Amino acid sequence: MSEEKKEPCGSNCGCHGSNAGKEGMFNRRNLLKGAGATLGVAAFAKAMAPLTEWKETTSVDEFLQTHYRELDKEQLAEVIARLEKETRENYDAEVSISDIKPQKGVKFGYALNLSICVGCRRCAKACHEENNHDRASGNSYIRVLEMSKGSMDMEHGNADYNHPVPRDDKFYMPVQCQQCENPPCVDVCPVEATWKENDGIVVVDYNWCIGCRYCEAACPYHARRFNWTKPEIPKEEINPEQGYLSNRIRPQGVMEKCTFCLHRTRKGKLPACLEACPTGARVFGNLLDPKSEIRTVLANKRVFVLKEELGTKPNFFYFFDE
Repeated sequence: MSEEKKEPCGSNCGCHGSNAGKEGMFNRRNLLKGAGATLGVAAFAKAMAPLTEWKETTSVDEFLQTHYRELDKEQLAEVIARLEKETRENYDAEVSISDIKPQKGVKFGYALNLSICVGCRRCAKACHEENNHDRASGNSYIRVLEMSKGSMDMEHGNADYNHPVPRDDKFYMPVQCQQCENPPCVDVCPVEATWKENDGIVVVDYNWCIGCRYCEAACPYHARRFNWTKPEIPKEEINPEQGYLSNRIRPQGVMEKCTFCLHRTRKGKLPACLEACPTGARVFGNLLDPKSEIRTVLANKRVFVLKEELGTKPNFFYFFDE
């Protein structure tokens, strides 16, 4: 049976109905260029200033950069060169931004042993540093919840504890992006700035995101972050090895999230949070490889996922030693 043809929404946005694919993508570039033509360049720039912090060296075309999935190699190289130059100008730091594609035959999964997690939050610290988060906010893609033993009610977990750990009557549950099979955050994005890659990682094109925060509201795991201000990072603390879809310094006014450190893992390395864990509670690997450690855990441990009833089908698993 042929797929039902999608009709345009009627708003002249350039789409061909929901889930129309790349050819029918909501075209922010054309929409905003149309607005610019109507208002005039000066009026358009002034109208957009609260969202973009326009400056004299920022052109309309830079803001209206083509979506990542529509860039050819030459265009992407130009974009990366521009971003590296902006980092030199804004942070006085030399960085290398790469575009690492998913590997064939790889689907990433993560598992966490709650029996031996001690709540030290070294994983969150490593994430903070690896992913070039704003230093003043102390931001991280990982929240560690202090939970009462015998309870799995995340809403009553304490992410702000400030006392020696571990406590005898508590267990600790780190929560980050679950890299869902059915990610609700992707479904609600009005401009398709976020999507799921072939290796299971949900990514964001930071230069396409409009900062509406719909994805943040849709995520049941509170795994999305919003850049309220321009990230401030001392030059000497910037991680220079960066990925376009992962840990490059994000602009103000856009959403961001955990990417399983794809700038590392797609090159055969481990996520920074796993390497920082002092107890070995974290397990990462290829779900398609029957000999991988993650598959051994899934085959031999009693694993569970968070909020299974929602049907998001996470690729992040939890288990207890029995």
